[in-house]
Amino acid sequence: MPDPLRPGDPRELGGYRLLGRLGEGGMGAVFLGRSADGRMVAVKAIRPELANEPEYRGRFRSEVSRARQVPPFCTAAVLDADPEHTTPYLVVEYVDGPSLGEVVVDRGPLTGGDLHSVAIGVATALTAIHGAGVIHRDLKPRNVLFALGAPKVIDFGIAQPFEATSHHTRTNQMVGTLAYMAPERFDLDGPGIGPAADVFAWGAVVTYAGTGRTPFAADSAAATAGRILTQPPELGALQSPLREIVARTLAKDPADRPTAPELLELLLDTGSHSVADLTGRPELAQAARAARATVRRGKRRGRLIAAVVAGVLAVAALGAAGAWAASGRSTPVAAPSPSSSPSAPPPLLGNGPVIIDRLDRPGQWPASKDDDGACTYTGGRLVISGVEPVWHACDGPDDMFAGDSSIAATVALLEPGSCAFVAFRLTSDDEYNGYVLRLCADRIGFERHADDRAEDIGTTPTTALAGGEHRVEMVIRDEVATVSVDGTTVGSAPVDDRRAVTGWFRLGLESEGDATSGSVAYRDLEIRTL
Repeated sequence: MPDPLRPGDPRELGGYRLLGRLGEGGMGAVFLGRSADGRMVAVKAIRPELANEPEYRGRFRSEVSRARQVPPFCTAAVLDADPEHTTPYLVVEYVDGPSLGEVVVDRGPLTGGDLHSVAIGVATALTAIHGAGVIHRDLKPRNVLFALGAPKVIDFGIAQPFEATSHHTRTNQMVGTLAYMAPERFDLDGPGIGPAADVFAWGAVVTYAGTGRTPFAADSAAATAGRILTQPPELGALQSPLREIVARTLAKDPADRPTAPELLELLLDTGSHSVADLTGRPELAQAARAARATVRRGKRRGRLIAAVVAGVLAVAALGAAGAWAASGRSTPVAAPSPSSSPSAPPPLLGNGPVIIDRLDRPGQWPASKDDDGACTYTGGRLVISGVEPVWHACDGPDDMFAGDSSIAATVALLEPGSCAFVAFRLTSDDEYNGYVLRLCADRIGFERHADDRAEDIGTTPTTALAGGEHRVEMVIRDEVATVSVDGTTVGSAPVDDRRAVTGWFRLGLESEGDATSGSVAYRDLEIRTL
């Protein structure tokens, strides 16, 4: 049960009613909240006195950005966030279950399949977290909750990106829980910590789950630190082969530990239980398979991106040699044959959400207004409006996407003649060089924009978007973009121009004919890498 709210606590934040306190830390508190639709959520809010401190707001902004990129494989899914709010907040899935620490205290150490399920679940979570470029930095039993079907890792309050583990952290400030800290955490003059420190913490957590003690337990904090730095771990009654896997993760040298994906492979393929044995835990089995598949797809995608980059460099070399000097542009891309029947889009699975935005308030897409139009939030939606000439786009996040990806949003055409458009792989905001998906009441169409001209690369007549709201999903896979409306495929087009292999997403409005005004609405946006 949550603790009661304190006199100074907010009662509402960002449309969420706050019901009690779930916990607190150095930067803020976590509240149990209820959304407008009745869903229970966990709302993390920065302390009011820290909200105007650039350091702390920067840490929170970094946390939100990275947390959005972590797939919900045995982790608490990110549902909403507003780091620019007066009181910045992050909303995540509420996991209504006891922590691993509480279970061990109440029932004793875990054994058999229960222990192995915890080991797999936490390794799955670390694979997802590290795959998004994040280090958790405070993995411990209290941050592993037992949800229905699978354990879930929570609390990214001190998570940091790989490339900036010292950003937003004061000099000589050590963050974490000592009994689960890797040896390198104690070297304040060293190069910093990496994902291997989380793998070490995994070994300590699994040891605690299986024995009721941490592997370097001692009578004092100083003695515990000394044992972590100099002594082998005490693994108690842990059984093989899990015992040997745990021992590898507790190696003093980070280079001697497996990575999180390697750890997951060891558990699934050589542990006492394979993924096929998790038949009684379907959610855990599904998450473990998805995390492993994501890593393997990522490796293939890395090879593909390297090939694409090589191709781009080759084209650039040809251009430098004068191969395109005669025309000054590439050969136009042929539109797909009208007689071709596009296949159904693949499911939106993969690395998970990179950007999730309900688009019910200013956030990653800020509100704006000028003489040509406006981006406003009305009725829980982002409404884009414009006047003659009717064309207006809203600025969005600076994230750039390459390779296989997807975008999904609920779209409504609010005025006759209004078309919504999704621009993607943009390499220039000023001239809109890149691709555009145009969504009109009587058709959908793809265009390639380059050199101040627009080229139709695929138009399909359809009334799928006429009237009301519709869920639109576009999947880019193997250099083909396929769009569906309310689950039915309506068209596709090639997106294979080597000058536009990466870029931004933007949302916009454009009206047709003699319309002197127009408006469209978007909500519940998700952008993913696949």
